[in-house]
Amino acid sequence: MEKHTYRFVDSYDGLVGFGLDRKTNENTVMYCLQKFAEDRFMEQMKKRLTDEELEEIFNLIMRLAKAHLSEQEYHRLFLKDK
Repeated sequence: MEKHTYRFVDSYDGLVGFGLDRKTNENTVMYCLQKFAEDRFMEQMKKRLTDEELEEIFNLIMRLAKAHLSEQEYHRLFLKDK
């Protein structure tokens, strides 16, 4: 079984934009994050990001995970620990 799934971006056919309503905002963030995390895209981006930008992205992800997930959820959902 695959550990990671990125199916939303391939099936989503709704509006990609921000500020209309909460549901569209949620879908837009999910869509953009999946596009951003795509391997070929990140192969190019990671070479161009500054050390500070890399740290900023990492810190944002960890801050949000810590704020919104329990330790058990973090290990199960983010780290994919068994």
